[in-house]
Amino acid sequence: MDLVTGAMGSLLPKLGKLLNEYKLQKGVKEDIKSLEKEMKIMRAALHKVAEVPRDQLEEGIKIWAGELRELSYNMEDIVDKFLVHVNGESSDPNSNKLKQLGDNMIGLFTNWKSCHQIANEIKDIKNQVNYVAKQHKRYRVSGIVAANVAATTTTTFDPRLPALYNKVSDLVGINEPRDKLIKRLTNKNDQIEIVSIVGFGGLGKTTLAKAVYDILKPQFDCTAFVSVSQTPDMVGIFRKMLHQLDEQNYAHINEASRDATELIDELRMFLRNKRYLIVIDDIWNLQSWIEIKHALNENSCASRIITTTRDLDIATNVGGSFKINPLNLKSSKTLFCGRIFGSEDKLPRHLGEASIKILDKCGGVPLAIITIASVLNVPSKIQNQAVWDKVCAYIGSGLEHSPHVKTMRIILSLSYYHLPYHLRTCLLYLSIYPEDHEIHRDDLIWKWIAEGFIQHKNSDDSLFEVGRSYFTELINSGMILPCIDFKGDVTRCRLHDMVLGLIFSLASEENFVTILNHSGGCCISSPINVRRLSIQNRNEDNQRKPLASMSKSQVRSVTTFPPAINQMMSLSRFDVLRVLDLNGCYLGKSKNLNLEDVVNLFHLRYLGLAGTNICQLPAGIGNLLFLQVLDVRYNSNLKELPSSICKLRRLMCLLVDGYNTSLPDGLGNLTSMEVLKKICATLNIVKELHKLSMLRELKIKFERNASLEYGEAFLESLRHLKKIQSVIIRGYFPSMDLLEKSWLPPQQLRTFESVRCGEFSGVPEWIKRDPLRLSDLAVLAIGFVELRDEDLLILGRLPVLRRLWLWSAQQTPKVLSIGADGFHYLTTFTLYCESPRQIVFQRGAFPKVEGVLFNFNVKKAKDDGNGDFNFGLLNLLSLGQVTVGIDRHGVTLADVKDAVVALRHTVNVHPLHPVITFDIRPLIQQEEAQRASEMNPEFFFDEELIREQGKLPGKFRKFRAETT
Repeated sequence: MDLVTGAMGSLLPKLGKLLNEYKLQKGVKEDIKSLEKEMKIMRAALHKVAEVPRDQLEEGIKIWAGELRELSYNMEDIVDKFLVHVNGESSDPNSNKLKQLGDNMIGLFTNWKSCHQIANEIKDIKNQVNYVAKQHKRYRVSGIVAANVAATTTTTFDPRLPALYNKVSDLVGINEPRDKLIKRLTNKNDQIEIVSIVGFGGLGKTTLAKAVYDILKPQFDCTAFVSVSQTPDMVGIFRKMLHQLDEQNYAHINEASRDATELIDELRMFLRNKRYLIVIDDIWNLQSWIEIKHALNENSCASRIITTTRDLDIATNVGGSFKINPLNLKSSKTLFCGRIFGSEDKLPRHLGEASIKILDKCGGVPLAIITIASVLNVPSKIQNQAVWDKVCAYIGSGLEHSPHVKTMRIILSLSYYHLPYHLRTCLLYLSIYPEDHEIHRDDLIWKWIAEGFIQHKNSDDSLFEVGRSYFTELINSGMILPCIDFKGDVTRCRLHDMVLGLIFSLASEENFVTILNHSGGCCISSPINVRRLSIQNRNEDNQRKPLASMSKSQVRSVTTFPPAINQMMSLSRFDVLRVLDLNGCYLGKSKNLNLEDVVNLFHLRYLGLAGTNICQLPAGIGNLLFLQVLDVRYNSNLKELPSSICKLRRLMCLLVDGYNTSLPDGLGNLTSMEVLKKICATLNIVKELHKLSMLRELKIKFERNASLEYGEAFLESLRHLKKIQSVIIRGYFPSMDLLEKSWLPPQQLRTFESVRCGEFSGVPEWIKRDPLRLSDLAVLAIGFVELRDEDLLILGRLPVLRRLWLWSAQQTPKVLSIGADGFHYLTTFTLYCESPRQIVFQRGAFPKVEGVLFNFNVKKAKDDGNGDFNFGLLNLLSLGQVTVGIDRHGVTLADVKDAVVALRHTVNVHPLHPVITFDIRPLIQQEEAQRASEMNPEFFFDEELIREQGKLPGKFRKFRAETT
């Protein structure tokens, strides 16, 4: 199912199976055959339509495509309703879903009433399809679309042109990245060097490349600046390159009849002994770069190549990735005010607050800032605060229609239409979220799955893993922005307001999403024939009418945000609802919502009830045989789940509340389960885990009184989990020896955490035996009885380890030395020792580590001859953040101060000036510091550090909380 073809992607396989595997009434079978044939033709036609931007299509074709998509939704609803009516599909989702129905006593088409009903509905659908097919021929869709595609490839508008002809005086915020690039390109390396500028559309990649090119141009024998675009004419690019490299000799190159191979040979010959500078601007696919690279002779003349792209994957493959960042607020304001008033000091005081709000929405993207400045830079708007407030409200709404905004949209649309069809659908789905909303990655992927947007690439792929690859592709395309958590992972994303405006507009035009959001006094999309509904705020007077008049029978998805929960209508009329997301909404505030009605939503795939303050689930929750995701986190009063939960054999993800919610017996029936988090271990649960053969992620807590039998049963279950990728153990594991010596995890294990639930005597055998075998292990958090140098040497051999958290009861060597061997991809290192001594990072250690957390004992450091507190932090060349725990037992405040001063000096002289925070134990009280000052008037302890102590231990508390 996708935006382009509606529900055809999931409908056609269902029709095919019905035809091929079941004895149908002859008339019904003929009708289905006709439907299947016609819809395959229509699907191909829709793909052709999707190749042309919507604003370039004739109105008749838009209407035809919309009608066909709606028809596919209706058809799938009919098939699914029928399947549900006769108990749907097999109770075992891993079996042949439709074939099983033919084997049971009812039989798919022996139920006369249901059969008669679907026969009539299929006849009606067939008549509608025939009508749409006639429209297809009438509008000559394929021919018109082909002509439009040809027209778009020869469009005269090039959005890069303004960037190529900017005045130097107009450039704002470019000095720092320009100087960094120049420094990289002017080193003394005689070999060819490539820098690939990467960033979101409108950030100024072309502008930056042109600024660097203009400065460096005189230093090279020959230079060229060529643009590639989405549909590159390689012959034209090579001709243009030759002409710029030597205008005299290649003055008539455009008149020569040469193919791409001949031009590549000509370029290689010409560049063989030249020191050249070439900019390849706007690369959209890797194949274009590969062809161009063949033409660029890799000589030893200190030649340089600059490329620009929106796609991080392309930049990585090209090499020398240089990420361009948005402008800071100061530069944004300079650019914005300069465009409107000439300079920042001419900004009227009454527009100051509105300007900040506008710039916040522009997100530091120069093109967005210039676009909005152009909208406001007219006499009737330039001083009018009400107009500025209105423009601010419209940013991201998709409602502003000025020519300048249209230009911005064209530029963003280039990225959108370059995406594959399935990614366009997934991106447009994000329009259900309000502006500035941080979107949880995993929640989003599960909703994509429930909506049917994700299809298996092969039978062994997890749908979630495929969805995660979609998410990564969208991040790399620059269309969504990553939000990085404190662990360094991208667990959330957000949208730039300009992108949100684009997808709002497209989703509305395609009737893909209906958004009820009256913060700006508007309603996006008509509430007629709604498929997906997003209710975003509480403006009751405006929203009650459209909600009351809206037909609910065809709605597939409802997402309600907390401010709008009182507007949520009764669930009783949502006949085909697949997604119900009420996460974060206090259900007690809803006048119309009765959670008991959820048990009749037989099509439901996703049920989000996290943080809704519920205390129980309906006993009939087991009726939802299609349910794939159940999220009931953050409901502290929900003490248990009903026993019927074990009927949900299609359930893939169960998220419960922080070990407070108990699960019933029968967990082993949930054979589709992939994600099971924050569950409490009972003997029955750990025994039944082995039946969950699809399980990928497990987070489980053992109570203090758990016996050895628990540990043995858990280990036996782990041995059966062949697809497990993440194992997180909390609490008090009965015997770490079992895990240390008797378990061999699968090669795809990515995460293992067991800190502070027991200690290993050394590195577990399953790591020690062959670290290279664990080729996917990226996160490791474990505890040791005592930590030794040899343990770190073994852990350093794990090939892709990114985060390492270690806890140790004691440290055997006086100085734990970390050398240059291993840990080549590590980005975060944490070592907390209950009885610390000191740690030293040698030259070459941790080349990519950005964050370090460790603790030491001041007295032992001094006793061991390290009175200057040098831990080798200067050797960590990528360091950005340090948290140091200081154990001050047995020393004076003056000694502690010496340690703090020494460490602060270290980070001050570090090339990257990392941020440093301290966790001093025992905490220093204000009175204690004051007494020390009274005894020695020359002594002064940093009062700011004393005040911060209440905050700084939070880093250690966070570490402990995450590992307990």
